[in-house]
Amino acid sequence: MSTNDISDASSNSTAEASKWTHLKLDRRSPAHWRVTFDHPPINTITATTVAELAELVALIEQDTDLHVVVFDSANPDFYLAHYDVENDPGKTAALGVGPTGMPAWLDLLARLSRTPVVTIALIRGRARGAGSEFILACDLRFASRENTLLGQFEVGIGVVPGGAPMARLSRLVGRGRALEILLVADDLDGPRAEQYGYVNRVIADDQLDAEVDMMATRLGRFDHEAIKRTKSHVDRVTLPPDSELPPATADFRELFARPAQQAQWARLQELGLNTASDLERSLGRRVVESLPDA
Repeated sequence: MSTNDISDASSNSTAEASKWTHLKLDRRSPAHWRVTFDHPPINTITATTVAELAELVALIEQDTDLHVVVFDSANPDFYLAHYDVENDPGKTAALGVGPTGMPAWLDLLARLSRTPVVTIALIRGRARGAGSEFILACDLRFASRENTLLGQFEVGIGVVPGGAPMARLSRLVGRGRALEILLVADDLDGPRAEQYGYVNRVIADDQLDAEVDMMATRLGRFDHEAIKRTKSHVDRVTLPPDSELPPATADFRELFARPAQQAQWARLQELGLNTASDLERSLGRRVVESLPDA
């Protein structure tokens, strides 16, 4: 690639990122990027978020100078709340499939995991459902000791987690703990998430940013090809094959379409789902309130 080609590619990527409304991209150096989720009020994931993340993943895949990307949140209470269909499933359906041939959400998660750079989730606040699925697709996860809640609440409302966290969690934390996280469908705080292996490590909240930044700066100085090849060898023996992912999405769609699950979803919305509510702050505990006999 010529110098002019590199310059043109950089200009195009800058223009692309400037249009995003749910993400902010800070190129701290050619080798080190910081991506901040900023979708008030609680950083729900919507079709727009997925489209912008897909564009970001494409930029990451194309940049041979990039070594490390850190993902954080502008909202200290919510890292990524969960998916919000915005009462219009057509918006998600319109995203179509990605380069892997899988639906857009599964596609970007699979591609993010396989990018030739180190991806780090700097977690402060809540990450549930699709938010949890996102951090599981990152290479490294570091969380606030005092301010982290993680979980997969979907079974609590009678559906299967659509982003196939089953495939990643079981490899990460083991079968028993994966089943506990998925089937009990309650929140795990930072220390329990660390104990289970859901995250690499919890760090005191007032030290979290500095420690992750120091690590990312260090990785930014290393050799790109060494990082890429080492990661690829680990990926071959730890990442789930693409074939394991789509069946979960099919199950989610089938179960979510049932009248009982539509009623539960409506009840959760009445209680404050997708808003900066007490329900969202305690969703793992309170999801049972949507059950018919609650």
